[in-house]
This record gives sequence, C-alpha cells and structure tokens, in this order.
Amino acid sequence: MNRSANPPISNPPISNRPQDRPVPGAPLMGLWRSLARRLTGDAMIQCLVVLALLAAWETVTQLGLVHPFLLPRLSSVIARIGANIAAGTVFFDLGLTLYRAAAGFAIALVVAIPLGVLMARNAGVRWFFDPLISVGFPMPKISFLPIFILWFGIFDTSKIVMIAFSCFFPLVSATYAGTLGVDKWVVWSARSFGATQNEVLREVVLPMALPQILTGVQIAVPVALITTVVTEMLMGGPGIGGSMMQAGRFADSVGVFAGIVEIAILGAVVVRAVERLRAYLLAWHPETRR
Repeated sequence: MNRSANPPISNPPISNRPQDRPVPGAPLMGLWRSLARRLTGDAMIQCLVVLALLAAWETVTQLGLVHPFLLPRLSSVIARIGANIAAGTVFFDLGLTLYRAAAGFAIALVVAIPLGVLMARNAGVRWFFDPLISVGFPMPKISFLPIFILWFGIFDTSKIVMIAFSCFFPLVSATYAGTLGVDKWVVWSARSFGATQNEVLREVVLPMALPQILTGVQIAVPVALITTVVTEMLMGGPGIGGSMMQAGRFADSVGVFAGIVEIAILGAVVVRAVERLRAYLLAWHPETRR
C-alpha cells in the first residue's frame, strides 16, 4: 500500500485559526467585563442609582414637566461642560478650587494632628484647648469669614485661612479621640520592653490611632471642598463657586447646573481617592483585610 498517496493533513497556521482571529469589539467587551468585575456590590448599586437619577432628570425635562430655567436639560448641561472643557475654563476653575481646598486642608492637618496628640497625652494642653474646641466645633465656621476678610484681605489668603479653620475642628477632635482611645496595656507593654516616649508615640500610639485620624481626614476633606465653594460664592473671583455666581447673575441656568455637576464629579473623585489612601495606609489593619 502506497502511503504517500494520502499525505497527512497538517493543521492550519495558528494565526489563521478562526478562534485566534481578532473579534470586532473584543477590546471594548474586555473593558466592560473588567469594569463589571470592579463594580460589584455596593459600587454597582451606587452607579445604577446615579444613572437612574440622571435618566429621570433628562426624561422630566424632555417631557416639559419642569420649566427649562428652573431645571435645564441634562443634555444641555453636558454640552456646556464639553464647551467649558474645550475652552479650558473648567480646568482653570476646578484647579483653582482644588488648590485652595488642598492648601487649607494641609494647614489644618499640620496644626490639628500634633495638637490632638498633645491634648491626649498632656493634661495642661488638654485643660487649655478642650473648652475652645468644644465651643468652636458646633459653631458655623463661615460666620468668621468677615473677620478673616478684615484680617487677611479679599484674595486667596482669607479663603485658605477660612478653609483651614473649618477643617481644623474635625481633624483635632478625631486625633484626640483616637490617641486617647489607645489601649493602655499596649503602651505599658512597650515601656516594659524599654521603649522610650518617642518610640512609644511613633511605634505604638500613632499606628493604633491612625484609623480614627483617617476618619477625621475623610470628614475634613468634604468640609474643605464645601467651604471652598461657599467662600468663592461669597467673595467672588475665579474658581468654580465664583463662576456659578457669575452665571446666576446673568440668569444662566445651564451654567449654574454645569458648575454643580462639575463640583459633584470633583468631589466624587477626591472622596474616592481618600478612600483608596485609607486602604493603602491601613493595609495592615483588620478593617482592610475584611
């Protein structure tokens, strides 16, 4: 029998197999699958709620149930945001607002955390500052803005000081509570092994108080953004709050709502970044492992 008459059938090259050929839209489907894996549980519910709210907004305005001046169409607001992005004004306004909020928050952070630790570890410091913080915490901080304008002028300095003043109280209160709540047995154990005061503070007290301190940070960051926008609205000038007030003076309803959406997006990004920072700093903590 001549076996050469029936040569063996060879497999097609790997690149020509149907299953290896690129499928149209495969990268986009992979992106959607990756996004779906990330958006699970609460995150997926939050996204669905936001999308439902936006859809209801557009539907109500399209049907004419609300006057366009009171509630403009979502599509018009998005178009305005796109025009602001093309013109570059949105980056300037949001960047300036974010700079003021970050500067004021940083000043409050540098002052409040050491003071909170000192209050928890020194009776004299606690005796002096505790009544001031107890009285100042529930007060509306924005009422001090006229005083800061008189002291620091009408430009960025008074705005940054106002932001720092607003962020100071939640930060110092959280630091004080977290430091005071450190288990005494752990501190005594560290001292029994010969640890100095600085080593106890650095290696024991601050790490154990860090979750509470970061909770204060998560409270103070939205306070910084809110205070920044409010001060910009009241004092005018460049910034997202000032741009919204200018749009309101000219009865530009679309511009006002565009500013609201821009602030919402900025706030969501900043808050999520702080959450990621907390998870990174507390990678050793049981709350992150859960």
